[in-house]
Amino acid sequence: MIDIFEDNGHLLFRYESSGFYAVDPSSIDRNLKEKGEVTFNRIFTFEANAVLDDLDQHTFSEDTRTFVLGVDDGIFYRVDRKILGLKHDLRILKGMGIDKSTFVARRDISIFRKIDALIDEPIVIGGDSENAIPVEDFEELLRNFPTSTELTHYSGARITRVLKDYFGTISDAQKKLDDYLNKRKSIKLPSRVEFVREYEPLKFEYIREELSEMLKNADEYTEKDWQNLIVSFLLLIFPKYVAVLQKLRVKDSYSDPQKTKYREIDLTLVDANGSIDIVEIKKPFARCLLSTGKYRDNYTPKKELSGSVMQAEKYIFHLSKWGRDGELHIVQKRKSELPPDFEINITNPKAMILIGRDSDFTGQQKFDFEIIKRKYANIIDIITYDDLLRRLDNIISMIDSNYAKLGNGDKKT
Repeated sequence: MIDIFEDNGHLLFRYESSGFYAVDPSSIDRNLKEKGEVTFNRIFTFEANAVLDDLDQHTFSEDTRTFVLGVDDGIFYRVDRKILGLKHDLRILKGMGIDKSTFVARRDISIFRKIDALIDEPIVIGGDSENAIPVEDFEELLRNFPTSTELTHYSGARITRVLKDYFGTISDAQKKLDDYLNKRKSIKLPSRVEFVREYEPLKFEYIREELSEMLKNADEYTEKDWQNLIVSFLLLIFPKYVAVLQKLRVKDSYSDPQKTKYREIDLTLVDANGSIDIVEIKKPFARCLLSTGKYRDNYTPKKELSGSVMQAEKYIFHLSKWGRDGELHIVQKRKSELPPDFEINITNPKAMILIGRDSDFTGQQKFDFEIIKRKYANIIDIITYDDLLRRLDNIISMIDSNYAKLGNGDKKT
């Protein structure tokens, strides 16, 4: 049995030989003497000098061995990189409630080794440094650490979503997960989508119900399937749009003055007048909008949000600069996806970003998030999935109210 605990300025690791598969303490001593080190659970490797000399206060017995896992380093415990097999020493905040689960996931998976494989800089848990992972976010990572057979891909994607706000060297683990999920059978659009087009009072209830169910199992969808489903709902919610153009290539004459490049916009919407807008649909990852800690008493945008806004602004910039040539180019290339004799107008394009959840926001977080949204409101509409659900609730409520005003409280079907 393994126990990890804090004591007198040290983070200690104690092994107690108990159970059918327990390691005989004599073999531990032998490995330390002959090899100079001993490894537990394929995660913790201690050299002979890590054995704790003073065992009087640690219920020493013939069946236990205690090692120094972390040493005093100011407000942190510093864990030598060789103990956990990391590229850098680990620093972990004192007093945050450290135990075995901080280091080991089910099936003896090393949590910090998984993180270390995705980054090329030291791991710091807690504290005020820029690249430190807040304790609250780290605990959220532990609660969501995968235990299924898709651990290799799935854990990388989940960990990346937490870590990318604190490290600049994250690998593209989400793409690997999507590639893995893409091999499975694609999710078909619900056949009821066509049905609800004919029944205005019912379609918003349908969308509300479908979206609520999707949000419960969002991780089961690939990015592409999620976008396709959500955009089909947006066309029903915002009927002014008559066409969806996927993977629209837009001319970029500014990134490299020596060479014309093209940027690819995942989704654009075209309204009945031919005006073109951009829509960015992100999967609803938790805590991707605002920082968990405050900067000068303010909650600031996380990279997922600020990066999405910056991306949308660049798309708008390049689309606007393309002008009339761009309008003709789009009509020529995407004619089959547009109504007959249709013209495209690139006139003050706007963007809609559907991203994240806000149901657990505090009062100040809601206030700060509203300020961020209003900053970009003239060109970008930032909508959370909870906000979209609230909008649907308001629409449904108004439909019921309008029926009542017409003297027909019962909906017609």
